[in-house]
Amino acid sequence: MNRRGFWGDVRKYRTLLLMLAPAVLFFLVFAYVPMAGIVLAFKQYNYGGGIFGSPWNGLDNFRFFFESGNAWMVTRNTALYNIAFIIVNNVLQIAAAILLFEAVGKWFRKISQTFMFLPYFISWVVVGAIAYNLFNYDVGTLNVMLTAIGLEPVDIYNTPSYWPFILVLVSAWKTLGYGSVMYLAAITGIDTEMYEAAEIDGANVFQRIFRITIPNLYPTLIILALLAIGNIFRGDFGMFYNMVGNNGLLFSATDVIDTFVFRSLTTSNEIGLSAAAGFYQSVLGFATILLANYAVRKYDKDHALF
Repeated sequence: MNRRGFWGDVRKYRTLLLMLAPAVLFFLVFAYVPMAGIVLAFKQYNYGGGIFGSPWNGLDNFRFFFESGNAWMVTRNTALYNIAFIIVNNVLQIAAAILLFEAVGKWFRKISQTFMFLPYFISWVVVGAIAYNLFNYDVGTLNVMLTAIGLEPVDIYNTPSYWPFILVLVSAWKTLGYGSVMYLAAITGIDTEMYEAAEIDGANVFQRIFRITIPNLYPTLIILALLAIGNIFRGDFGMFYNMVGNNGLLFSATDVIDTFVFRSLTTSNEIGLSAAAGFYQSVLGFATILLANYAVRKYDKDHALF
């Protein structure tokens, strides 16, 4: 029985709590305090009244959001892109981690890790500039090469159908190094005696990968997938905005909830509408992580988040 009580525990663990305090303060200031702004989703905002003084308008902001025809489009794009990112990125990251683990040369492994990790530190602004110089219709590298060999140039920035493939490819390229490091750390934690026993029994490298390495990566994969699923309705604003910008011709294939909220604020000055879309996004994300966690608990509760 605990006889110290709450304040006794605080005194005992004061050092650990003090170390935890900056993280708690960060989320309190930047995540919980701003939640008061949710009221904007139910108000007709005006600068004279401010956040709390503007008149209430019920569900009019949500009604306008759904009746405008944008709600389904941005929800579909956000979900489908994130599903593609989760599947493609995790498969490539696991493959890269296994290849690095099985690599014989120590220097080769270190150099490969460095080159794979480098794109993660490149700003999306720089990536957008690189993409523009590659795909520009007049002077882009791709079209210059196509023209040089007698082919017709490709108008990528005016063709929405190309962009799902481009964005998935760029996301995989940028996150490959970071994700593979996490999976590589999980692989190095696997008991080496399992590999030694399998090798003695005559298992080749592919049998060791599919019978030992990959099954032991399931817990890490499930945790990372659950965390990613929690953000399945939250697009990477930096990527979508810097890759596409305000090109209205591409909105049907590239517009996500985050970019829609940004444009509602900066272009249309619809503060109530943007708040409603953001609130809608948060509710979808919360419901998704609960459903995903419930599904994992039904399958194997030891791998669930809570």
